Amino acid sequence: MTNLDLDATGLEFPRTEVALAALRLAEECESVPLFHHSLRTYFFGRLVGEQLGLRAGEDYDDQLLFLGCVLHETGLSPRGDGSQRFEVDGADLAAEFLARQGLPAAEVEVVWDAIALHTTDTIALRKRPEIALVSRGARFDITGGPVSLPAGHVERVHAALPRLDVASALHEAIVGQTSRNPDKAPPFTLPGELHRQHTGAAWPTWEQLTATSEWDGRTAASR
Repeated sequence: MTNLDLDATGLEFPRTEVALAALRLAEECESVPLFHHSLRTYFFGRLVGEQLGLRAGEDYDDQLLFLGCVLHETGLSPRGDGSQRFEVDGADLAAEFLARQGLPAAEVEVVWDAIALHTTDTIALRKRPEIALVSRGARFDITGGPVSLPAGHVERVHAALPRLDVASALHEAIVGQTSRNPDKAPPFTLPGELHRQHTGAAWPTWEQLTATSEWDGRTAASR
């Protein structure tokens, strides 16, 4: 199934054919730190959901949460490195893969949204639980809190999935992509901000962003 012996940890996760196929895909194409982060995102996201009163299988589809979590960083892999910001590249890769696995289109769309929006929590948290909990789980794994998880759970997850300096690994992966292709760093996005910090470039002003408008400073009505 995977080089990780998750069975020995007692950590539970969906074991459907599509879930195990997604797990293999993530392990094959991601670096080890990002793969561990992707799985921790699920284990933390599910527990954060429980703390918020959300129950797997009743309030949300646990398989969809797992798929969104385990595939949410595939855009930072060589296989997922396309021409768009990494969240969208990863969402596209996941959607194509899951469609080939036979997942219904409506469920594929949920996973696409969860991955594409996972760094934009101000939007993701307003969406359905499968989408919101991918964002919450990913953020919890990087920054911790503010939700407290049951005693011993964090330690058990970290014992099975060591952190391996994941913050640096994520930064290097994102900046590596944007350095090779600055088009993957749109202004005012997470990859764009990390690219700006790395290069020292300044954000364009509103005037600069609108200077090339075809309206040339005129309103549509006057034209």
